[in-house]
Amino acid sequence: MAIYKKGKNWFIDYRVQGRRKREKIGSNKKLAERVLAKRKVQIAENRFLDILKRPKIRFETLAANYLDYAKTNKLSWDRDKRSIKILGRAVNGKDLSEITPFLIEKYKNERKTIVGPATINRELACLKHMFTKAIQWEMIDSNPVKKVKLLKENNQRLRYLTEEEIQKSYQECSVHLKPIVLTALYTGMRRSEILKLKWEDIDFKQRLIFVRNAKNNRTREIPIADILLNSLKQLNFKSQYVFCRNNGKPWVNIRTGFEGAVKRAGIKDFTFHDLRHTFASHLVMSGADLLTAKELLGHQTINMTLRYAHLSPSHKRKAIENLRFLDGHFLDTKPVFVADSQEITS
Repeated sequence: MAIYKKGKNWFIDYRVQGRRKREKIGSNKKLAERVLAKRKVQIAENRFLDILKRPKIRFETLAANYLDYAKTNKLSWDRDKRSIKILGRAVNGKDLSEITPFLIEKYKNERKTIVGPATINRELACLKHMFTKAIQWEMIDSNPVKKVKLLKENNQRLRYLTEEEIQKSYQECSVHLKPIVLTALYTGMRRSEILKLKWEDIDFKQRLIFVRNAKNNRTREIPIADILLNSLKQLNFKSQYVFCRNNGKPWVNIRTGFEGAVKRAGIKDFTFHDLRHTFASHLVMSGADLLTAKELLGHQTINMTLRYAHLSPSHKRKAIENLRFLDGHFLDTKPVFVADSQEITS
C-alpha cells in the first residue's frame, strides 16, 4: 500500500484479494494518508463495501478452461497438457490468488533438482500464459509469473543422428511411427506441424508440402523427396489428417513410441525434436546454403540458423576460391629474393 502524487493530485494504491486498486484523493497529502489508513482497516475487517466480490477460482478450473482454449488455438497444446499436469502437483487445490511469486520460486527451485532449465522455463511460460488468459477471462487481476525470473538456458545444444543411427532408429519404429519419422527427417518440420498436417496441405502434382499456421504464423513450402512421396501415397486417405489412427483422428502423443524406438536402437540423449536438427545438419553438410536452410526450417531470423554454420566449413573455402580478381597469367611465378637489410618500396 502506498500513496503517490501525479500532477497536482494525490493517489492511494492498495490491493484487495489480489486485485490492485487506485483512488484519486485530491491535492491534500494528509487526507490521502488518512484514507489509505482507513482502507487498511476496512480490508482487514472485511467490510470494504467497494470491493468487487469474486468467487474463488481454483487452479484446476483455470487448467480445464485453458486446455480447451489451447486445443483450438495452439499447435503445442499437448506440451501444455504435460506442463499443466506437472504444475498441478504443486498448485492443485489452491485458489488463483494463492499462487504467489514466492510459491512459483519455490516450485522452480524444487524442479531444478529433477529437470533442466529449458524444461522449467517451458512450464513457467505455460503458467504465465494461463494467468494472462485468466486476466482476459476476468478470473483474476494480476499475473504472479511476471515477477519470476526465468533460468538461463544453453540454447547451443545440437544433437543429430549419423546416417547409421538414422537407419537403426528407423528400423525400430512401429508401423504407424515410420512415416512420421520419415517426414521429420526429410522436411525438418516440427512435431506439432507434422501431426496437424492435412491432405489439403500436400500438392502431389508439384510435390510440395505447405506448412500453414507455423510457429511464426507464416506458410512455408517444402519440396517432397522421392522416398517421402512414396511413403505418403501408401497412407490412409479417408481422414483429413495425414497421420491418423484407424478411427481417423490424428495422433496426439507419439513420445512414448519414439523414445522406445530410440532406446531399442541404443541411442542416448535424443528427442523427437532432434530429428529437426538432424534434417538441418545433414542439409548443411550436403552443401546447402544457410539461407536455404532458414527458409525450409521456417526460422524467423538467420541467427537461429547460424548454429549449423560450423557443420559446413567447406563453404568458406569455396567462397574464397570463387573470387576471380586476376587471371593466372597476371601473376609472376618466379621467386623473388629480398636481402634482409633491404626494404620493399612501391
